[in-house]
Amino acid sequence: MPMQFLSLPTASSPTSHLLPPKPFFKPLSSASASASSFRRPSQPPPPPPKPSPPPPPPPPPPPPPLPNPLASKLWLSSKLSPPPPPPPTQAPPRPPPPPLEPEPEPEPAPCDDEDFRQKGKVFVGNLPLRVRKAEVADFFRQFGPLDKVELVRAHDDPERNAGFCFLYYSSAEDGEAAAEVDGVDFRGRSLTVRLDDGRRGRARAEDRARWVDHGRRREPASPWHRSRDEACREFRGVVESRPHDWQAVVSAFERIPKPSRREFGLMIVYYAKRGDKHHARATFENMRARGIEPNAFVFTSLVHAYAVARDMRGALSCVEEMKAEGIELTIVTYSILIAGFGKINDSQSADKLFKEAKTNLGDLNGIIYSNIIHAHCQSGNMDRAEELVREMEEDGIDAPIDAYHSMMHGYTIIQDEKKCLIVFERLKECCFTPSIISYGCLINLYVKIGKVAKAIAISKEMESYGIKHNNKTYSMLISGFIHLHDYTNAFSIFEEMIKSGLQPDRAIYNLLIEAFCKMGNMDRAIRILEKMQKERMQASNRAFRPIIEGYAVAGDMKRALDIFDLMRRSGCAPTVMTYNALIHGLIRKNQVERAVSVLSKMSTAGITPNEHTYTIIMRGYAANGRMQSALAVTREMSSQKIMRNTFIYNILIDGWARRGDVWEAADLMKQMKEDGVPPNIHTYTSYINACCKAGDMQRAEKVIEEMAGVGLKPNLKTYTTLIKGWARASLPDRALKCFEEMKLVGLKPDEAAYHCLVTSLLSRASVMEGSTYTGVLSVCREMFENDLTVDMRTAVHWSRWLHKIERTGGALTEALQRIFPPDWNSLEVLGEVSDSVNTGDSDYSSDSDLSDGDENQDADDN
Repeated sequence: MPMQFLSLPTASSPTSHLLPPKPFFKPLSSASASASSFRRPSQPPPPPPKPSPPPPPPPPPPPPPLPNPLASKLWLSSKLSPPPPPPPTQAPPRPPPPPLEPEPEPEPAPCDDEDFRQKGKVFVGNLPLRVRKAEVADFFRQFGPLDKVELVRAHDDPERNAGFCFLYYSSAEDGEAAAEVDGVDFRGRSLTVRLDDGRRGRARAEDRARWVDHGRRREPASPWHRSRDEACREFRGVVESRPHDWQAVVSAFERIPKPSRREFGLMIVYYAKRGDKHHARATFENMRARGIEPNAFVFTSLVHAYAVARDMRGALSCVEEMKAEGIELTIVTYSILIAGFGKINDSQSADKLFKEAKTNLGDLNGIIYSNIIHAHCQSGNMDRAEELVREMEEDGIDAPIDAYHSMMHGYTIIQDEKKCLIVFERLKECCFTPSIISYGCLINLYVKIGKVAKAIAISKEMESYGIKHNNKTYSMLISGFIHLHDYTNAFSIFEEMIKSGLQPDRAIYNLLIEAFCKMGNMDRAIRILEKMQKERMQASNRAFRPIIEGYAVAGDMKRALDIFDLMRRSGCAPTVMTYNALIHGLIRKNQVERAVSVLSKMSTAGITPNEHTYTIIMRGYAANGRMQSALAVTREMSSQKIMRNTFIYNILIDGWARRGDVWEAADLMKQMKEDGVPPNIHTYTSYINACCKAGDMQRAEKVIEEMAGVGLKPNLKTYTTLIKGWARASLPDRALKCFEEMKLVGLKPDEAAYHCLVTSLLSRASVMEGSTYTGVLSVCREMFENDLTVDMRTAVHWSRWLHKIERTGGALTEALQRIFPPDWNSLEVLGEVSDSVNTGDSDYSSDSDLSDGDENQDADDN
């Protein structure tokens, strides 16, 4: 009713300004007063007026006022703005009414326990100590739907209960039906089933009344309660002020006499931020052992601990446990799960959870959208990320700045410079101030695409806006210069970081170790590692792996194995990449059996070899001609569900090509096509090499035609292989023709092509005449014009064969000596050449050193 009066103000009357003033109140009869008392509360009686001298004669009465149609609706406004009191009348003052005696307050009726009974609540006693909550719920669900089951757990053993529980039914009838089975046998025990007697509710009501009695004055707390509150405040203070000191946090928590759900939840949150899933789970079970049932917040914090530790299987098991307790997943729980799957690059599972959250919750916020966008950007699925951005805008959700950063990071991964800059400009248009993360995404983009100069320009622009570098941006710039092998500028960036007052972290030291290892300065890399250990900085695989690879590449396997042992003694567990570096070094030293023993050590350590591990072993067997062992490796890969790809087929075909077994190579080509694996240019080149080794040049020409049919053009290595094949087949004219065809298609011969052509022709012709002699002469002159010089070993070979062609010298001898090394004419070298020619040294008796390798027979074939 009052809202109806407010809807018609007095100013809405068209004649209100024309009517004479009318008193706000008028005498009302008793009947009307009682009828309107529900609309206007009665005012307290005004004080009696003081006696005054007789007033002057009253003025003539005014004319009767016109009736106001809104007079009956002015009572609320008069209530809000009371009018002045009416002038006193000539009537004699009335005596003041006698004071009213206060009515005695009715005494509250004594409450019985019946009044505090909770409908549908049932007590169940004498339960088996090892029974589960789900088993109790399944048994008592036959009497009606259950809202909740409270199974009280024992204090000393979390796996055991206290022997009783409380059931909460949806209706009182269902609870009464359950109470009728008092004494029923359950798992060998006679259960006590009773309805709620109300004693617990009455005790709570009395406690509540005692606290609010006498003006809500609280009774003084006991010393135990005061000490507990002080311990709780101290614990919260330590968590907020010293989160890095985990020992102080744990000690403060243990000093709480009886932690509540709040303190247990804060402790689980603390362990979750550290990614300590084991201690988080132990705290969770300790809370349940004390009879405190977890809520959605505590379960979500436990899920967060598993997600930070990247154990998503454990996180999903917590979710299943949460659902078994009848607790629904919140939007925070879904957001944490999606972010966890995004960290492990499992965008499919994250997308599945996102759709489930949208179905169950309906309205989502910008945080969960930001997490799912980050998950797809992390995996490089930018089409789905763009679709989610459009969906978020259609729903009217404002994207947080983290969503923009995730999109920039995704475009950095796929190296899309244009779209990354569009997102950066859009970020500024939406009134977001670019932060160091925004500029860091741009720096990382230009470093990945090799435009380090633009990255430097972005860093200077960032500094012009007053944003200082941090260790992350400096590490990006140093990494960019290291990838370009520009170590001078990389070290200058490091010196600039030191001058700015920043101290190197573990990532910076790892980059310095990588730079020194690539430079071959292993001593400096070892000193950086020792400096990390002096600063009590835990070295990771990123620090040890480059050192192991550096020693392996240099052939110093003893030092590589020593560093490997040092890594394990330092508490750093080797990864599959570390083992791969060690195996690769052993393969380079032709220690295949030792590399295989390292493979068995990987399995013992619980590390599963990946595809790269098997391919390293396979290449070692293929390089030594042990093809049956290489095929055994492929069978092991098949048992590990690693399918053959183009790279694996190339290793096998190249291994058979080294042995000149064109039939095995042809079978692999056929099997490759049947498996649907597309061959590439390296596959065809290896197959052509097998044909050339077998002397089957007609098959090699058919392979060239097949390449043209699938749209592949021969490259420089393919032509070089053909030239060697034609020369091996004693067809020098075809070799020279193939060399000219290579130049006609736009390929520029490199030093290897020149060496292969000249070596092949010189080694297989004792007397050169006609076009062959002219062709070799023109090739030698072309090499001289291109400033190409052969090494001393090649010069010795060519000189030996040249003596068989031109014993007394000639134009070819003169042309070849022009591309020999400068110290060729020294007496010592001439003496070595003369001795090798006269004695027929076996080291130069064949062209095996210049071919793909000796055709060793595999012991496995015998």
